[in-house]
Amino acid sequence: MVCSYGAPEGEGTAGLGRPSPACAVTSYDFDLSPGAMHRVLTAALDKGGDFAELFLEYRVSTSVVMEEDLLKETSESVTLGAGVRVLAGEKTGYAYTNDLSSRALRHAGLTAAAIALGEGRTRVVALRAHTAPHQVYDLDQLLSVLPLPTRLDIVQRAYQAAQAYDHRVSRVQVSMSDVLAHVLVANSEGLVVTDLRPQVRLAVNVVAECDGVRNRGTFTAGGRVGLGYFQRVQTPEQVGRTAAEEAITLLQAVDPPAGEQPVVLGAGQSGVMIHEAVGHPLEADGNRKGTSIMANRMGSMVATPQVTVYDDPTIPHLRGSLNIDDEGTPTQRTVLIERGRLVGYLQDRLSARLMGMAPTGNGRRESYQHYPIPRMTNTVLAEGAYSPEEVIASVKKGFYAKTFKGGQVEDSGKFVFSVNLGYLIEDGRLTRPVKNATLIGTNVQVLQSISMVANDMGFFLGTCGKEGQSVPVTAGTPTLRIDQMTVGGRR
Repeated sequence: MVCSYGAPEGEGTAGLGRPSPACAVTSYDFDLSPGAMHRVLTAALDKGGDFAELFLEYRVSTSVVMEEDLLKETSESVTLGAGVRVLAGEKTGYAYTNDLSSRALRHAGLTAAAIALGEGRTRVVALRAHTAPHQVYDLDQLLSVLPLPTRLDIVQRAYQAAQAYDHRVSRVQVSMSDVLAHVLVANSEGLVVTDLRPQVRLAVNVVAECDGVRNRGTFTAGGRVGLGYFQRVQTPEQVGRTAAEEAITLLQAVDPPAGEQPVVLGAGQSGVMIHEAVGHPLEADGNRKGTSIMANRMGSMVATPQVTVYDDPTIPHLRGSLNIDDEGTPTQRTVLIERGRLVGYLQDRLSARLMGMAPTGNGRRESYQHYPIPRMTNTVLAEGAYSPEEVIASVKKGFYAKTFKGGQVEDSGKFVFSVNLGYLIEDGRLTRPVKNATLIGTNVQVLQSISMVANDMGFFLGTCGKEGQSVPVTAGTPTLRIDQMTVGGRR
């Protein structure tokens, strides 16, 4: 849908923005006219360059923390600012400011333009307002605009449920953060588009102790949702009890037998491995520069035919869901690996242009202080035909990974992941819980060793860091079998 803003007008009314008095929840008035935005973009292309972009952001962030039976922290912060980007060939110029006056924005545009030399040849097209083709956020009963006691009630219920789970629970910490971000993207090709983005995360950490043994369990829930999520999808009590259950189970855990063996990755949290070991190598910038293990392998079989991997920000309400990316490109489902064959990369505008491909709606940035780069959103390994019970039953002796603590992946594809809770697989059944295990391998080895994929999709909520920028993401994985993998342990 497109509606015209018309031709650039006279002197604008650029100045400090404000919430719209008519609809403070669903829109933010940056108080910047189309003419003012046009002039900023024109200034940005004053010395040349192929493309200019203006990104405006107003963000309200709140958080609540409870531990030691006390509501220890509540905070709220407001962020307002603008970033101006200029692209000239492979070069990027970027400047940002928290002053939205005409003078400050023009200065930011001229600063970003410093990478380009010569006379400006690219003209700014008349700005036209677009709307996103879909709505993937739950904007009903946004927590950001509900009274603080509503959020305190959620935190206290999760805390009490975790604490009451077992007498061996010795410490509970619950944190809840919610963000409501209003963004506007305008560019030299005439695009103007806005987006209103909620983001909520409830995290419960539990420590359990018994006979000198201490272990920790963690669980998080949330997404681009409102209060209804905690009433109908994941109640605070479920979140608290899940974290406590993990901590209690780990009290009985043994160390894993080390060595090469079949490994089954459980649904949900194993998505962190797919995100790190498979998703990052498929971001376009690393492939454009030749630093990714997947560079120059387009069209090749990089995995077994069991494996299809895609990135889909249009899945409703997940943590990585987006209506548009941070360049204003409408989001879409992008298949990366189809039945084992590499068929796509995650593209932002710059890499897509340099690689002669189309943007995929994966240009993302942490805030107005950062320029966009190719990033994952909701990255998913597609479901297969097996039940999770069939996958586990296929293993005579091996290791099952249920939850993770983190990991590291090198550009070469080598990785090490720490498993928080696992299980031994003996005669096709999960038996004793396992702790202190690591999974070691390479992404190519893993992709070519996946022999069974189940039909029980689960999602993991995460925050992805890259080049100093953090963005919310989701990783989806069903239960899957890897025929051989190195398990590191203490025996």
